[in-house]
Amino acid sequence: MNNKEDSFSEFLKTESFFLLIKPEDNIYSNTSIRNSFFEELEYLVKLGLKNIEISWSNNENWFDFVSDIKIKYPRINLGSASIVNKQSIEDSLKIGLNFSMMKFWNKDLFNYAQSKSYLLIPGINNLKDLNEAIDLNCKIIKIYPINSKDSSIDILNYTNIDFIAAGGLSINDLKTYKSLGYKAVVIGDKAIKNKKFDPKIFEWLKNN
Repeated sequence: MNNKEDSFSEFLKTESFFLLIKPEDNIYSNTSIRNSFFEELEYLVKLGLKNIEISWSNNENWFDFVSDIKIKYPRINLGSASIVNKQSIEDSLKIGLNFSMMKFWNKDLFNYAQSKSYLLIPGINNLKDLNEAIDLNCKIIKIYPINSKDSSIDILNYTNIDFIAAGGLSINDLKTYKSLGYKAVVIGDKAIKNKKFDPKIFEWLKNN
């Protein structure tokens, strides 16, 4: 597990945001929507996008959709998000994803992933859950939702942990959260504008 955490931390050094994609069901059935998505994704990857996560869904087409991305972009640090049960971990393992992120802290699910030597990153916003995760040797933690973080959590006190900020953030927030000590941010809902990727993400990749 340590090797997986170490390599993940290296990804955080090369690019400091995760593009969180939440596929709507019509992307599976509508060829033009799907093709448009992959065209935009291709351009983002060519510009240097390195970290992508796809919200897990029990839609039967999810597995093939994410597998396609994995095959097409083998060098991308690809993971799944909104992990809620063992099935979502098993799906991620079968595809060969590099990591998954939970919305909230779930000790049993974390231990299950550990038993599979799989990197599962918890979402945490209170001190009790943070301490429990640290006791289980968790080294990469997502603070989510960032706007309701327990004020008693000072991430600068935890020098051996990589913190990721998430929840309602856009590419414009990246500089601020990096300055606060976060290694990366997750850009989810604000990554999409008018059913297209935010043009500012393209701009940021071009300039960095």
